[in-house]
Amino acid sequence: QVQLVESGGGLVQAGGSLRLSCAAPSSIFSIMSMKWYRQAPGKQRELVAAIFSGGTTSYLESVKDRFTISRDNAKSTVYLQMNSLKPEDTAVYYCNGYIRPGRDYWGQGTQVTVSS
Repeated sequence: QVQLVESGGGLVQAGGSLRLSCAAPSSIFSIMSMKWYRQAPGKQRELVAAIFSGGTTSYLESVKDRFTISRDNAKSTVYLQMNSLKPEDTAVYYCNGYIRPGRDYWGQGTQVTVSS
């Protein structure tokens, strides 16, 4: 069973920064598109950022210029650097690794709380 292991969540004041990490199996990491989703209480899960195997990235409009997704294929890890955090960024953040339908993997989630 493929496991994605997240770390780096926590409590931070508005304007602060956090970096999330997600480690994946090295045997398949380089071929996976890696994404970060988040889900706030009472809201649907939304896609925050994605990085594809070739390095192309995309972002939710509300986090552009504040969040940066990156990947280190040598460490089989994807990162989400979050700067200038706002209370509305508070959510559980989930890492997702996608190869094709039926090979779609999720982390356990990590809580990010931004206080005002």
